[in-house]
Amino acid sequence: MNQSSPLAERMRPKSLDEYIGQQHLLAKNASLRRALDAGMIPSMIFWGPPGVGKTTLAQLIAKDLNRPIHTLSAISSGVKDVREVIQKVENAGMFQQKGTILFIDEIHRFSKAQQDSLLGAVEKGTITLIGATTENPSFEVISALLSRCQVYTLKEHTKEDLLHLLDRAIKQDVILSKKDIKLLETNTLLTISSGDARKLLNVFEIIIGTFQGQNKIEITDDIVLKNAQQSLSRYDKDGEQHYDIISAFIKSIRGSDPNAAIYWLARMVEGGEDPKFIARRLIISASEDIGLANPNALLMANSCFQAVDTVGWPEARIILAQCVIYLASSPKGNAAYMAINQAQAIVKETGNLGVPLPLRNAPTALMKSLGYGEGYLYSHNYPGNFAVQEFLPEEIAGMNFFQAGSSPKEQEIASTITKLWNEKYNH
Repeated sequence: MNQSSPLAERMRPKSLDEYIGQQHLLAKNASLRRALDAGMIPSMIFWGPPGVGKTTLAQLIAKDLNRPIHTLSAISSGVKDVREVIQKVENAGMFQQKGTILFIDEIHRFSKAQQDSLLGAVEKGTITLIGATTENPSFEVISALLSRCQVYTLKEHTKEDLLHLLDRAIKQDVILSKKDIKLLETNTLLTISSGDARKLLNVFEIIIGTFQGQNKIEITDDIVLKNAQQSLSRYDKDGEQHYDIISAFIKSIRGSDPNAAIYWLARMVEGGEDPKFIARRLIISASEDIGLANPNALLMANSCFQAVDTVGWPEARIILAQCVIYLASSPKGNAAYMAINQAQAIVKETGNLGVPLPLRNAPTALMKSLGYGEGYLYSHNYPGNFAVQEFLPEEIAGMNFFQAGSSPKEQEIASTITKLWNEKYNH
């Protein structure tokens, strides 16, 4: 490895045994490990945040199985590049090693047409596709291709993973191992890295570089904070501040500050962020932070996504700005978000409670004889199309998951529910 290469590159593991993290996939008897041990791997998509080892894992799989690998980046490659690789594999015929792997980094940036160009080769087994993405493949990978791939979710590194990585770098790296480096404090390093191993090593290398000519180095939180600022100032859509900026953006909308929200939007626009990534977050915000307080917000955000998908840059920035100002200026409410959180917590706590007999479907005579459907009140047969009856399992009967916030619309909804269910809740 060239000593001028970045530390993150110098520390890439050379075998699966050196690979850090993702034990839910690679531990003995884990799903991916079993496939590797059998020597048979499907086409697959690695989905996870930046710096968790998606590219490295693809390379190690190819090495472990002794398979040729071709690598493309969706940022700089197109249909022509994909077809050239496929043609090269097909032309090699019997001379080509079996199971050639085509690794496509950031596959979510491929258009539908570009993804379509992979289908035939994947289906025929000409190539084994490994795609890497930081975005949910359900949204970003066409269904025809997704159905032919196994999706593996990679998790962000734990504190233990990152400390192990730092220790290995200090002891084994060709440059760092020649210095006397002591980690007196690591909290700031770990906080800055946010589970991203590449970011951790990049920042660590910057810090070490500030000790010019010194071989005895002691790392503290203050030193890291003081010297890492410059490395954190640039927006990088492939990592670094990607999640920090989107967090500030969404919190500005939630906090009803359209000016700040527009600023963070501009940061992402200037940084070359994927407009659909921004639009998807607006849809989530419209439901999570505004929700029932202004149901039109979700319609606006969904229309924004469709328009952005149709128009693209640079005009999409105007559509995004319109939606951002609307959402930031809307009344806020999180009743739906809180309701589903509470309901899920109850489900986890109580398990699979039985469906009350009156609510069960009774398609057979046996089921009817067992009482399925008996006692159910058909709402439309009653005044106001409403009849008081229990729809929850007996063990949690009477629980109320919807708690209205202070917005007029949520209060109106709560008033309607109270009037309907007054008899039940005050029985």
